[in-house]
Amino acid sequence: MSEKRKPNNFLDLAQWSRRDLDGVLALAAELKADPAKFSQSLAGKSLAMIFKKSSTRTRVSFEVGMFQLGGQAIFMSSTHTQVGRGEPLEDTARVLSRYVDGIMIRTYEHAEVETLAQYATVPVINGLTDFLHPCQVLTDIFTIQEHLGISLSGLKVAYIGDGNNMANSWINAALQFGFDLKIAAPDGYEPDAILLERVRQQAAGGGKVSVVNNPLIAAQEAQVLNTDVWASMGQEEEAESRRQVFAGYQINEDLLKVAAPEAMVLHCLPAHRGEEITAETFERFQDLIFTQAENRLHVQKALLVTLLGD
Repeated sequence: MSEKRKPNNFLDLAQWSRRDLDGVLALAAELKADPAKFSQSLAGKSLAMIFKKSSTRTRVSFEVGMFQLGGQAIFMSSTHTQVGRGEPLEDTARVLSRYVDGIMIRTYEHAEVETLAQYATVPVINGLTDFLHPCQVLTDIFTIQEHLGISLSGLKVAYIGDGNNMANSWINAALQFGFDLKIAAPDGYEPDAILLERVRQQAAGGGKVSVVNNPLIAAQEAQVLNTDVWASMGQEEEAESRRQVFAGYQINEDLLKVAAPEAMVLHCLPAHRGEEITAETFERFQDLIFTQAENRLHVQKALLVTLLGD
């Protein structure tokens, strides 16, 4: 990837070219195969990590990733910094840009990530918002390529459950990488309407996206089945009502019977066994699911080298 074409931020898959995304995936494979080769790639570089949402995988993978690349990560909780006391993100962005080489944020409102990127003079990475989770879906694409070893063009992917940030991110991935995506969600819980309108207007990568209410239809001949929790962080008060609404939207052995013989199951974790996925199916695919979790480290290291590297 030439310096001239190098992207400035990673907020949304749709903002990157297919060529640049493929470059990150190829670099992630190199980093996973030979991490020692890149042990000083970000020597002397620092990453500020702003967390308004709690985290296990995002924090550890970015923090360890920076360490393995020779740099350092600085954890910033909203409860222990001026961010949580009302300092505008515009000011936070400008201050941090004087101290660090990059900023990662995990928050609720997507507008906050965009504001941070607008005012920062260093690269900004979207670690998660209520609208999108691009680091996770890029990791999922990497895991699919690694496991199935086939072209993404024409791949059949099913997403079962809430039309949340993961469903939205899968839509962007389908358009960028050119695979077929079927999302099964209950009425009223479909993915973002503006994003679905974009699907109808643009399918430059050749991807096809459809939303159905029947999980069996979505899973028909699918090579990849994936899901997420029924109640995301911040929706705890809706958890009980959502259990009733989503009762039929579960990845289980019955769903796998209509999927392709080589079907793989993904879950971005944490998993609520007995809700969005059965314990039986989770354990059947647990090695793949935890490889998927591990791959967050490799893919995010590739992003960090791409964005922060010289």
